[in-house]
Amino acid sequence: MTTELGPTVPDDAPSADPAPAGPEAIEFLSGIHDRTAAGIAAAVSRRIRSGALAPGTRLPTVREVSRVLKVSPATVNQAWRALAAAGAIRARGRAGTFVATLPQPIPVTAAGRYQRLHSHSDNNFRIDLSCGVPDPALLPDLTAALRALGGEDAIDDLSATYLGEAVLPELEATVRADWPMRAERFTVLDGALDAIDRLLTAHIHLGDAVLVENPCFPPFLDLLSRIGARPIPLRMDESGPLPADLAESLPRHSPVALLLQPRAQNPTGASLSATRVRELADILTASPLLIIEDDHSDGIAHTPVRSLGSRLPTHTVHIRSYSKSHGADLRLAVAGGPAAYLDPIIERRMLGPGWTSRLLQRVLLHMLTDDTARTTVATARTTYRTRATALRKALHRHHLPVTRGDGINLWLPVTDENAAMISLAAAGIKAAPGGPFEVTDHPDTDHLRLTIATLPLTEIDSLAARLAVAAVAAPAYRRIRRG
Repeated sequence: MTTELGPTVPDDAPSADPAPAGPEAIEFLSGIHDRTAAGIAAAVSRRIRSGALAPGTRLPTVREVSRVLKVSPATVNQAWRALAAAGAIRARGRAGTFVATLPQPIPVTAAGRYQRLHSHSDNNFRIDLSCGVPDPALLPDLTAALRALGGEDAIDDLSATYLGEAVLPELEATVRADWPMRAERFTVLDGALDAIDRLLTAHIHLGDAVLVENPCFPPFLDLLSRIGARPIPLRMDESGPLPADLAESLPRHSPVALLLQPRAQNPTGASLSATRVRELADILTASPLLIIEDDHSDGIAHTPVRSLGSRLPTHTVHIRSYSKSHGADLRLAVAGGPAAYLDPIIERRMLGPGWTSRLLQRVLLHMLTDDTARTTVATARTTYRTRATALRKALHRHHLPVTRGDGINLWLPVTDENAAMISLAAAGIKAAPGGPFEVTDHPDTDHLRLTIATLPLTEIDSLAARLAVAAVAAPAYRRIRRG
């Protein structure tokens, strides 16, 4: 019997009066070239979205699909489960499995990667390297900005209409001055993740393949999972995604988007080099895919910002976040790129939140142009580099080489993630597990992500010693076997 969302979906049992699968539901199988579970699910999803498989169409049985594609029934079961979970198909017991009449919401099941990364914990850790946030002491003075704006007439102007400009013209002029690409449209959103969520929702569909860096910022993977898209991992080095992986993935997966962080990548700290931008852009020249760049560390990164949009402006949306540099609670990010990608977001947003507070935009504008605030951000940038460099050198003295990166995170290789975290916890140190960042289930090497934003220099040497012990810690079962 076919079950809708159960752990397995056995082949359809015969019924007294089964509705036969239409020819259109069988013929398209011959056009499926990626015969993995993900590839099958994506192909069926595309046919449903295009209308080639109309609502109510009976799909072939698992046995039929398995026979035509020459894959195991387990592979087809997995594809059918993914489509059912995304609401694209519906099982009707012995009658068979059908294209859903109406799109169904994706059920929220297990905790997402981001939730696992920031699991609840007590305050018993004397050093917290897990948080991924900036040092509050190094942020510009928000109260000073509010006091300064209090003397201006503009802060009291609450007469803006609901259909006014979403972006303050003065703020747009300021960010446009050093934007890394030609941007046809700008808008302000409630942080980088809000911008990425809206872009994915507007332009990515069930079954679409999206290229991501591996390791990858966990919320990106959660967002793709929620819309039923397939993350395709690209390996990285210190200069960003590897060109060879990109060149191989384009014809193999037919991706519709590329999602990346161009500098101070979280968690590795990698930043695009000028050479890497040229290499990637050359590969993507003939591809229509959407490029989404999350420049989440503007202001605190030393590496100059480089954008694929400098070569591919008609396909790139660049997002600049101010959470790390000016404060996460401002909830501000600027997105700039083609009108074709941003206008649907702006128009849809007018039916909900409308716009991001123009008052907060004025606060940000003041801090971007005020000499004192600019000096504070520059000091933070230097301080973060000093802390990261000191820890990296101390780890090197313990024969733990960590790739040099930018920003506030280090990506530490360890023998076993869980054993390393337990070893650190025993010393009152908390780190972020590397697993949620990994796109693939079985990475070659386990890692921890270490956020150095608030790390005192006086703790560096003792911390490096503890990390060295944790990095080689093995699970208890290994030690028992060896003993």
